Amino acid sequence: MDGVFEESSWSQIIQIIDGADRILHRGPHLFLAFALVSLYYALVGSWLDLLLSAAAIGLGHHRALLTFTSYFGRSLSTVTISIAGAIAIGLVSIRRFLNPNPVLKGPAQPYLIPCKTTHTRLFPKKHAFGYSYLVVGIPVGSTGDFHGILTIDYQSCGSWDLLSKLFRGGWYTVNNADYLQRGVSAHGLRGKLDEYLKSQGVEPSVFPHAYLVTAARFLGYHFNPVSFWYLYSEDKILSAMVLEVNNTFDERRPYLLCGFSPGSQHHTGPGREDTTPSRVKGSWAKDFHVSPFNSRKGAYSLTASDPLGPGMTGFRGIDITINLSSSKGHSKLVTRLVSQGEAIHPASMGPVAEMRFLLRWFWVGFATLPRIVKEAATLFFRRELHVWYRPEPRKESLGRHASKTERQLEVAFRSYLKFLVEQCQKSMSVRYVSSGILSNLEETFTSPSRDGSVEEDGGTLELKVLTPLFYTRFVHYAHDFEAVFTEFMDSATIWVSKPHLLPDLFLKKASPTLQSASMMDYLSLTLIRILRRRPDRIPSVSTSADTKTDEPSIVDIRDFGISSMDAYILEHAQPTLKATYRSTLLRMFVADHLAMGNVALLEFCILLWRIGIASACATVLRQVATYLR
Repeated sequence: MDGVFEESSWSQIIQIIDGADRILHRGPHLFLAFALVSLYYALVGSWLDLLLSAAAIGLGHHRALLTFTSYFGRSLSTVTISIAGAIAIGLVSIRRFLNPNPVLKGPAQPYLIPCKTTHTRLFPKKHAFGYSYLVVGIPVGSTGDFHGILTIDYQSCGSWDLLSKLFRGGWYTVNNADYLQRGVSAHGLRGKLDEYLKSQGVEPSVFPHAYLVTAARFLGYHFNPVSFWYLYSEDKILSAMVLEVNNTFDERRPYLLCGFSPGSQHHTGPGREDTTPSRVKGSWAKDFHVSPFNSRKGAYSLTASDPLGPGMTGFRGIDITINLSSSKGHSKLVTRLVSQGEAIHPASMGPVAEMRFLLRWFWVGFATLPRIVKEAATLFFRRELHVWYRPEPRKESLGRHASKTERQLEVAFRSYLKFLVEQCQKSMSVRYVSSGILSNLEETFTSPSRDGSVEEDGGTLELKVLTPLFYTRFVHYAHDFEAVFTEFMDSATIWVSKPHLLPDLFLKKASPTLQSASMMDYLSLTLIRILRRRPDRIPSVSTSADTKTDEPSIVDIRDFGISSMDAYILEHAQPTLKATYRSTLLRMFVADHLAMGNVALLEFCILLWRIGIASACATVLRQVATYLR
């Protein structure tokens, strides 16, 4: 047996040597290419490169691949259609029996509300359009599933989350994560509303009842330009509203309106009473960028009638009018949302009615954004309206969700800020409020020397990041004090409660060095230092796309070495954070020079490069296989 094994092993070795000899003598260029491919995979290759190479090799045998795909595709399509039909029928009939009883808060009931929205532009050029729109009305504080079609504050079920959504979740869902402050609240929609009212100096007990009218998620998809929170007094009388506006840039701005106009009641006959609904009227300055065809100037006014009947019972209908005026008082835009047809209570629909409703209205939510894009194209190309660049949101607004790069840099900035506070020589407490992060939204750091004396140190310094863009801009600066002060005063990406305390926190330090760095750290941070450029100033107000600025570009000719934050990450951060920070900055700074500052574009170019390498590797491997036959 040993002799047979040794003979087989020597035979394989001889075949390998023979194959290598044939490749070397018949095609030295092929041997060199094969060596380069092997070196590439050994040094920088990953599982993605192997997968791309395997795909490229498979495409080389396209006939067999097409035959297999065609046969498998026909079989799969038949099975998929059958399963999808069975699931659709099963979901409509089974889910209504599996859902737990919902919990209602107050006398109001949930409704599906078919509506029509109209937009009429009066100035500077006339333009009007309207389309159907579907909203839902829910009593704030209620939870659960309402007859298998509407779910409020859905609670996930861990590992069974997907099955729970399929068989126990409603077609339409309203979750507190989509409203007011970013993130999920354990106290639901009511908890978020109470938190917002407190931030506006209003005691939540003044409005113990609330009713939310909003565009719900449909099968997880959500595009909701505006939501209306109707606030009621203890006597169930409409007394105020919260108007929550979302723009297409994923930013949010809630407004509290307290202009109340009571309704009138008079008898029209024995035992009959005609009730005119109460109205909320309010006006406020425009400080939030919504449309690219309007600057962040002017004022809004709103008139909205009570959608509910007396005592918050029944449903009258939606009737809301919003007017936009220019800074000079010209009426520019009138938007209306009115009910169109009867509101539908979820419990009133049987399986057939539910299916008819879904077939009629399922597409409306998906069509909202394309409709907006279509009208925007009309305004731009046909009406030739000015386009206004979007300024960053102000302190009262909520910034967009952070990108992957911004989330990674936020972790580094938070860690660095904590380090600075702990190293501060003066007694200080810093309240840090993040932007675009769904968890751990704010955190307070205290210096070890702080003794709790507010009078001596002037209180707590609050740093509120207004947009996730701050994190990517901060790392472009060589000095952290310059970064925070400039971003606060010029670009308005961060708000500082007490600017005079900034020098105590961001002290001027000696330029850090790379003497103790490893070779990888030295090369990476040296390249980061070379590529780093001070970012341009962001205009604090809307500027027209047609307006050309005459401001000279500022070139920073200073050479300060690596930044203080770079040095902190190098010396104190965990290896994982250090590697992430290094990689993120390199990709971002290289994108600034080669991909117009777009990291996604740079990564797409890298992917194309890897696809090209995989294709070349596949060609080499096929040629090698041909020589070895």
